[in-house]
Amino acid sequence: ELDTVELDANPNWDQTTVRYELTSMLTPPTIAERAIGSGDTTVLRITPVPNYDPTLYVERRDWAQAEDGTAIPLSVVARRDVPADGTAPGYLYGYGSYEVSVDPSFVPTRLSLLDRGVVIAIAHVRGGGEMGRDWYEHGKLLEKKNSFSDFVAAAKHLTDSGLVAEGRLSAEGRSAGGLLMGGIANLAPERFRAVIAGVPFVDALTTILDPSLPLTVGEWEEWGDPLHDPAVYEYMREYTPYENIQAVEYPAIFASTSLNDTRVFFVEPAKWVARLRETVTSDQAERPILFRCEMVAGHGGRSGRYRKWEQRADELAWLLDQLEATARL
Repeated sequence: ELDTVELDANPNWDQTTVRYELTSMLTPPTIAERAIGSGDTTVLRITPVPNYDPTLYVERRDWAQAEDGTAIPLSVVARRDVPADGTAPGYLYGYGSYEVSVDPSFVPTRLSLLDRGVVIAIAHVRGGGEMGRDWYEHGKLLEKKNSFSDFVAAAKHLTDSGLVAEGRLSAEGRSAGGLLMGGIANLAPERFRAVIAGVPFVDALTTILDPSLPLTVGEWEEWGDPLHDPAVYEYMREYTPYENIQAVEYPAIFASTSLNDTRVFFVEPAKWVARLRETVTSDQAERPILFRCEMVAGHGGRSGRYRKWEQRADELAWLLDQLEATARL
């Protein structure tokens, strides 16, 4: 299993046990204690998931080869009865910024995809922290393009290995992961059938050029300072999604934002979608480019458990329709 383990709160100074939380793509969050002396383990709580049978699914670690030969890890989960014969629809998630590790964890909403035969994978691209500090350093500043090419390499691996069908692979990323989505849509639009870009940082160059914005100067450590360094300016111009839209066929795109988002202003995805609609050559009746702005929400989307689930249901319903995977197995 692809387990993720982290220490949990245990405030008693004289405690004789270590409390931790364990999860995986198949294991709901589980809190347990391990006795320091005997090594005995006691499970305190397993998050209940109604009607969930983990034996129906299988998870695995795969490796894709990047352009420069670097091995890129993927965390993959699928139904056991989905054959790896190049016919299954797929979903690939990525982030790849700020040294954030997207660890394998249990996400209940994924079950809706899995039970319709969708193979789910996380691409742990450079720019994240999954493989240590160097992994992060080689995916930021003047090496940011590695994040995009790593993700495309992961997509290629999924189809070449037969895990996912050509023409039935989707992708998703949020915030800086939305930048990743815009980048891969420009870099390899033919590899993806549909893309969800949540609160996407798709006009990065314009934003990072404006030091009057509250987050810009602090962000120079991640992206560089294009205002004072011509090399950074040119490099960011070469990968910023808004600046590089091509007159070719693109995947269907669902871009979402929030009116009150103070991290990635709604104007970024709005202008990106407008330029996409006027530039791409794909049939937008078949591959629509959608834009949704939540009027009472921030960077994290709708507030409240049920309103968040409603928002997620909209996105996944659209995705399944694009993948022609609406029927349950």
